[in-house]
Amino acid sequence: MNVKTYPWEQRILEWAYEAFESRPGAHELVEIEDRLLEEAYNHCESVIKLHSRTFHMSSALLPAEKRRAARALYAFCRISDDLVDRSQDDLPEKLNNWRRESLAEGNVDNNPIILAWTDTRTEYGIPVRYAEQLIDGVAQDLVSKRYQTFEELAQYCYRVASTVGLMAMHIIGFSGSEAIPYAVKLGVALQLTNMLRDVAEDWRAGRLYLPQEELAAFDLTEADIANGKVDNRWRDFMRFQIERNRRLYEEAMPGIAMLDPDGRFAISASAELYRAILDDIEAHDWDVFHRRSYVGTWGKLRRLPGIWWRSKTIA
Repeated sequence: MNVKTYPWEQRILEWAYEAFESRPGAHELVEIEDRLLEEAYNHCESVIKLHSRTFHMSSALLPAEKRRAARALYAFCRISDDLVDRSQDDLPEKLNNWRRESLAEGNVDNNPIILAWTDTRTEYGIPVRYAEQLIDGVAQDLVSKRYQTFEELAQYCYRVASTVGLMAMHIIGFSGSEAIPYAVKLGVALQLTNMLRDVAEDWRAGRLYLPQEELAAFDLTEADIANGKVDNRWRDFMRFQIERNRRLYEEAMPGIAMLDPDGRFAISASAELYRAILDDIEAHDWDVFHRRSYVGTWGKLRRLPGIWWRSKTIA
């Protein structure tokens, strides 16, 4: 199976393969009381319930052991991101401390998320380099508020999203390194969906995750973003962004067949339920300034049978 790649993907694929080749063998975790470990995993589940109903629903489709590991991974990623989004003071120092504490070998930290994440990371042999790349991406928000080209934006998407999928692959199980380009594409697609949905929220936080070159090509300026005006220039721009976003989803989906069968439904659900946000953006005249696009609980549930069938028949 050959996956189509674009020039902007070359650098991030190099990063992905480099991290994969540096993967460690599983390290034995220092003995931890079962009760403490169970409490740590339960805490991770509570983090997911609070922050992501879509991931909570899709991860519920995994077998129990993989489900709790995937939720520990999510909690680690969530807290990493929150350090930048919610903290105010000494951010570089806080992030460096988190990097050191969360990635230490044989960690038995009292922090429940670190405890569950370390247990997961060692149990499934997740390459620590992927976690380092993710934290590098989170740290990028401290210095980069704008992206000139789509290639630059895609590199950021790789760090903060594709790395998550590449780590999740080790939990779910996969055929081999041939699955990597598909996971990279899917991560970029998911993050782009986030960015298109959250333009207004990110703008209020002082960030703009839209390529400056492409805004200019559609005769849009940052003043237009600030005013939140939906006109034909903005509609054309969003059509272009969504078309590319959907194409990445389509190109990523064959990689589902390279995952262990018991994880395909969950990953397919994550991808398709997120992709449906693009439909909601379109249905509301590409207005991401005055409402936050979403797929409701019923919208998710009615899609699941079709997603299940496609996950079983994908080749």
